[in-house]
Amino acid sequence: MSAAHLSAGSPNFLVIIADDMGFSDAGCYGGEIATPNLDGLAAGGLKFTQFYNTARCWPTRSSLLTGYYPQQIRRDAMPGAPRGFGGGGKRPEWAQTIAEYLHPAGYRSYHSGKWHVDGKPTANGFDLSNEATRSPGFFDSIKRQDRDPDFYRTIATADHAIECLQQHETEFSDRPFFQYVAFHAPHFPLHALPEDIDRYRDRYIQGWDALRKERHDRQRNLGITNAELSAVEPNVGPPYAFPDQIALLGPGEINRPLPWDQLTAQQQRFQATKMAIHAAMIDRMDREIGRILGQLRSMKAMQDTLILFLSDNGASAEMMVRGEGHDPSAAPGSAATYLCLGPGFSSAANTPFRRHKTWVHEGGISTPFIAHWPNGIAAKNELRSTIAHVIDIAPTILDLAGVELPDNDAPPISGKSLKSALQSDDTTLHEDVWFYHEGNRALRQGDWKIIHSNASREFPWGQSKEAANETDKANWSLYDLANDRAEQNDLASAHPEKVKAMQDRWIELRDQFLLDATRSQDKNP
Repeated sequence: MSAAHLSAGSPNFLVIIADDMGFSDAGCYGGEIATPNLDGLAAGGLKFTQFYNTARCWPTRSSLLTGYYPQQIRRDAMPGAPRGFGGGGKRPEWAQTIAEYLHPAGYRSYHSGKWHVDGKPTANGFDLSNEATRSPGFFDSIKRQDRDPDFYRTIATADHAIECLQQHETEFSDRPFFQYVAFHAPHFPLHALPEDIDRYRDRYIQGWDALRKERHDRQRNLGITNAELSAVEPNVGPPYAFPDQIALLGPGEINRPLPWDQLTAQQQRFQATKMAIHAAMIDRMDREIGRILGQLRSMKAMQDTLILFLSDNGASAEMMVRGEGHDPSAAPGSAATYLCLGPGFSSAANTPFRRHKTWVHEGGISTPFIAHWPNGIAAKNELRSTIAHVIDIAPTILDLAGVELPDNDAPPISGKSLKSALQSDDTTLHEDVWFYHEGNRALRQGDWKIIHSNASREFPWGQSKEAANETDKANWSLYDLANDRAEQNDLASAHPEKVKAMQDRWIELRDQFLLDATRSQDKNP
């Protein structure tokens, strides 16, 4: 690649990503969970209300770091794609990370927390990396006789980020930095510190119906949305069926978002406890974000650091028992348990939208997105309705760092710089925003959105007969998101020509992504 230049006063970058956090979980997006540090960033900067991810963890992370749709770089499957696409896919050589582009521009790059991208961080531009993993959960492994009772993954992730920043201040203070902090929280298993759970233990006993209304009312008052509250879909449960595993969780578990008053008292208590642990995990993550921000302030770097916060997908309806198993006699949220949020409180976490992680309805792909940069963003506590996507993060950082992309055989980056949107709310970045994950398809053009939904899937999807026989035939729904962001009124029968045109465009982009993905050799062979 051609050498990039280091411009005078190049800003620092801190990108923080949560895992399975819902659109409404943060206080500044209508939630009741204590997130004063995220709320403070939003009050001192911007909140985007129409920012999208890819509906799943590994595709989102690949898009964030490269600026491409994941299917363009073989990091998610799609109809017609050959073998080698998906969670185990290897990026083409030209699909470089932000860190690789920033290195010739004089930046130091640091990664803390979850990776879930092909290759190793330090082989992809990062100078330091630590995934903070001791077990499949958040605590040290229960199989170790010398378990560390003080280890908690969210704290360890922040510890490493702070150590990177401290080293940077000591040894590289003359250079700008890119710090990528990828928290595992609040992804299942639901593991939290007892003192964090105690703060929320009885908060959710009124149930998910009451919580959805409560959050929606706050969102309307905050101006986050004008959408009506979506109807709960009691027949839509986890995307994959694991009845034997769910049975291990006992009679308090339920795999459908039924009306709260139809649950037994035992089920209500069990579900409310799970939501309390979910809230505790987010509360702790916010506290650890506060420690990282404290390090920035001590370095006097807060003013000229662009801080971005988002979630990799919507809250999850998945339910399973994996990792080191589940002990029903252990305290909920402890290392010996394996609990998942499930579709009831996931619906509340994604208020006001439909569906969950893995679906491309708004509940699966809408993320809070906060931007804070005192020296670069004049606005304070403002909303941005710009339609944007995780693919826009990489080109934004490269634009603001003054990095020019090399002139090679790579396809153009799909993302667009958010620079103009950081200044005003009248920016249009994309004519189309394209989605696909595990049989779920969508395309947004302006305020129009088409969706084809695969309500339940075989597991693993990539090896299922349904995936192998997938074709371009799809039953599309059509929504006008300007008036129906909650996707309640299907207009497909009233506008068949619109559906056809958008379907053709979805296929056209799919075919282009396939050409892009197969044009050169693998990266990280």
